Amino acid sequence: MKKCSSVSIIGGADGPTSVFLVGKWKKKPLRERVRQFIYQYRRRRAKKSICAAPHTLEELVDYANKRYFAAEIPKTKKKYIEQYASAKEGLIIMQRPDLLDGLGEIARPDVWKEETAREMLRQIQIRSERIAQIPDEEMPMDFHIYEIRIEGGWMEMEIDYQWDIFSMSYSGDKKSMKALKEIVRDLYLYYGVSGEDIKNETKRYSALLNVLSCK
Repeated sequence: MKKCSSVSIIGGADGPTSVFLVGKWKKKPLRERVRQFIYQYRRRRAKKSICAAPHTLEELVDYANKRYFAAEIPKTKKKYIEQYASAKEGLIIMQRPDLLDGLGEIARPDVWKEETAREMLRQIQIRSERIAQIPDEEMPMDFHIYEIRIEGGWMEMEIDYQWDIFSMSYSGDKKSMKALKEIVRDLYLYYGVSGEDIKNETKRYSALLNVLSCK
C-alpha cells in the first residue's frame, strides 16, 4: 500500500475547530527550530515578491477548468453535503454569532486539565447541533466544490462566490505531492491579491503568503 499525505489550506472562513500548540521555543528540538528559521526566511522573501494582480473567483475557476480540467462535484453527493455543512458552520461562527445563543466564543481549555478539554469539545458539539438547525436562509451561501485529479493524487477547491471564500485541500502519494503543491501554488498566484489586500494584510493575502512560504 502506498503511503499518502494530505494538506488543507484555508483561504476564507475559518473552520469551527482550533488547533492548540503548547511549548516554548527554547524547548523545541533543534530540527524544529531550523525548520521554523527556514520558514521565516522564505516568508520574508515571499512578502517581497507579492504584487497586486488579482483575479475574480469566476476567473479562477475558468482558469482551473482550462488548465487542470477541474470538475464540479454535484451538490447531491455526500462529500458536498458534508463540506457545505462545515463551511456553513464556519461562516455562522464568524459572521452571525448572534444566532448561536452565546456559543460563538468557546473558551480554550487549560492544557493541564483534561476536564476543561472535554468541556470545550462538549460545547463545540452543542454548537454544531445548534448550527445544523439554523435554516439556510439565515446564512445565504453560493458554495461549490471543484476537483482536480492527477495520477496518484487529487485536490479540491472549495469556493463560495457570495462570501469570497477560496480554500484548497489535496492528497496523494509521495510522487504526486510535488505536482499537487505546484498546482496549488499556481492557482493561488493566479487568484492573486489586490493592493488593498497587501496594505491591510487580509486573509486573502495571508493565504497566498503561506502558500509561497512553504516548500
